[in-house]
Amino acid sequence: MGLRPVRGRSRPRVALVLGAGGVLGAAWMTGALPALQRRLPCSLGEVDLIVGTSAGSVVAAALRCGISIDEMIAHQRGEMIGVLADAGIGEVTGGPWPPPPQFQFGSPRLMLATLLAPHRVHPGVGASAWMLRGRGSHGTLRAMVHALHAHRYGQPPRGGPPPDWVERETWIVAVDYDSGRRVFFGRDGAPPAKLADAVVASCSIPCWYEPAVIEGRRYIDGGVRSPTSLRSVARAGVEEVFVLAPMASIVTDRPRMPHELLERRLRALLTMALLREVRALRAAGITVTVVTPGPADLAAMGVNLMDPRRRRAVLETSLVTSPAALAVGPASAVA
Repeated sequence: MGLRPVRGRSRPRVALVLGAGGVLGAAWMTGALPALQRRLPCSLGEVDLIVGTSAGSVVAAALRCGISIDEMIAHQRGEMIGVLADAGIGEVTGGPWPPPPQFQFGSPRLMLATLLAPHRVHPGVGASAWMLRGRGSHGTLRAMVHALHAHRYGQPPRGGPPPDWVERETWIVAVDYDSGRRVFFGRDGAPPAKLADAVVASCSIPCWYEPAVIEGRRYIDGGVRSPTSLRSVARAGVEEVFVLAPMASIVTDRPRMPHELLERRLRALLTMALLREVRALRAAGITVTVVTPGPADLAAMGVNLMDPRRRRAVLETSLVTSPAALAVGPASAVA
């Protein structure tokens, strides 16, 4: 159901937007959660709307399924406690590089659409069609989200179907790999999906993982369309939005290595796009606070956001830097 303002409400309606960013983006966002919780007028898991893309969809699912911040931090440190320990779920991240892809293009139908009408296809989405099809599997991720969901909602009542989604408004962003259309699972009018399947779809990076199949349709990582899809909340009936955007950087560093310079140029483009969306929301009267990795975070991350060997360093850095970034408030998003 869509969000609608409620008269007499004691606090503003709040949205939390959790962006794409790979393994290290998830670690960085987890490190930002304690400071973010101190800024919110409610529990993180009880905000009125959460929009999760790729790594952000995993964090969103954990919050909506009642996983505590302490449990999430412990998981990023490699410690299995709480629900994950009880479920026997092991490590969900793979190595820093993808398995060799299959020798076939990802989406011939989308390739054709890109050739016939390139102006109608987002550049990132169009480029993903030409990538080779990935071989990676998200089986462990699916099992983890399923375990979190079962923990929150328990067993179905007397043979009835189990709930497929969560109680509070939650949108998980993916891209239909044949039409190129962005899909917000959980939003009114979206295709039906179980939470675990939607998260896997949102995390299916082209050329790395196999496309996710839901109701006969193939889906890939929502980050190929937008790292945050922030503008989507403009008409969601919220008054305040908090954004964690691992792939942008409002305050960056000055690296010298060629591969770092290339990564920063891409990050700068994504940051400009994000700030355009911020301005659009503010023009609609919505308060927006954006937090992005700063110089210390970038040094901890490196250029490969899928490298799990850096995960703990990124987490510990974010636990220190994020409170300072949030302290400057909404004005930080226009720097």
